[in-house]
Amino acid sequence: MSINLIDSFSEFKDMKSIDRPTMVRVLEDVFRTLIRKRYGADDNFDIIVSTVEGDLEIWRKREIVPNGEVEDERYQIAVSDALEIEEDYEVGEECYEQIEIIDFGRRAIMAARQTLISRILELEKDKIYKMYEDRVGILVRGEVHQVLKRELIVVDEETSVEVVLPKSEMVRGDFFRKGDMLRGVIKKVEMRNNTPIIILSRTDDKFLEKLLEQEVPEIEDGLITIKGVVRAPGERAKVAVESYDERIDPVGACVGIKGSRIHGIVRELRNENIDIINYTHNESLFIQRALTPALVTSVDLNSEKKRASVYLKPEEISKAIGKKGINIKLASRLTDYVIDVFRDSYEDEDYDVELDEFKDEIEEWVLNEFKAIGCDTARSVLALSTAELVRRTDLEEETITEVMKVLNSEFDSE
Repeated sequence: MSINLIDSFSEFKDMKSIDRPTMVRVLEDVFRTLIRKRYGADDNFDIIVSTVEGDLEIWRKREIVPNGEVEDERYQIAVSDALEIEEDYEVGEECYEQIEIIDFGRRAIMAARQTLISRILELEKDKIYKMYEDRVGILVRGEVHQVLKRELIVVDEETSVEVVLPKSEMVRGDFFRKGDMLRGVIKKVEMRNNTPIIILSRTDDKFLEKLLEQEVPEIEDGLITIKGVVRAPGERAKVAVESYDERIDPVGACVGIKGSRIHGIVRELRNENIDIINYTHNESLFIQRALTPALVTSVDLNSEKKRASVYLKPEEISKAIGKKGINIKLASRLTDYVIDVFRDSYEDEDYDVELDEFKDEIEEWVLNEFKAIGCDTARSVLALSTAELVRRTDLEEETITEVMKVLNSEFDSE
């Protein structure tokens, strides 16, 4: 009797990620286990599987012997019994008998079904894990299937597999609804409770690299090489690029005419500022470029300790450091140097610094108190005594003392 697996095992026929030979092997293993339990051995049974039609046949092969001479029922059959199967069988021939599924009993069939489900699902999970393990770092596009408290469930457009985008891997300003399409890179693949979990990321450095590859044909063609990418997601990013063809300007190619290529990426990353810089093997020059938009006066390198002392004009220091120190941190990561920033030496004793240059270190409302009494620069504040400043402003002595320390440090000799 033909066993129709389309009805009994329909879950497996449509699993396209399981290849046909593997499916056949699993089905055979499950049914051979059934056969051994019922008949004691399976070496004289043939199992024929058609994964296309979903059919399976089981044939039992035994030697035909004269009546009364059967010594082992597993491998021998009496001629009278063989003739009931087929009329022209003779002693000495091999008898082929098709086994009907009902012979195994309802319980055994249900147990086999559960075993088959378990085996196939395990294979499916293993297949997905291996597939995505090879795709780590690859850009994927998918549809938001479910929005959870801490993550999004996204269906990969290419494979229809569900992947996870944690909120921690989303750029500040990212907001997606069910049905929205989004892009990200495969960051890692984990096994949790024997289930593969594919983690998607939009904050990983690799995401920006892959967006550039997609947007800039010269990168895809190998004419421009990305030498390094560092990001403070949603804030700022720095990308070092190089071209082996002197006719190609790598920075210009990445930015595009009037920013046509980079603008789309900036929008994707929620207005993340992206600095594209020319890579060079000259480490001093590379550090200078990495600190853009600041203009560096000079650089002293300690190559052994991977430390760089960078000197800038006073008005460039805040640019080099950047908001919350992001610019200098990214430059350090890109160049693999610890960067120390110093004010360039000067001879003019009248050198002064606007109070607004200290916004990263002193709260704005405090600076406004000094401006209200006509002190707009560091030296104008330092020219007054602490007692005088306490009297003329609404600031406490402790606050004024801390401010004086910060301002004095600007003029300390290096």
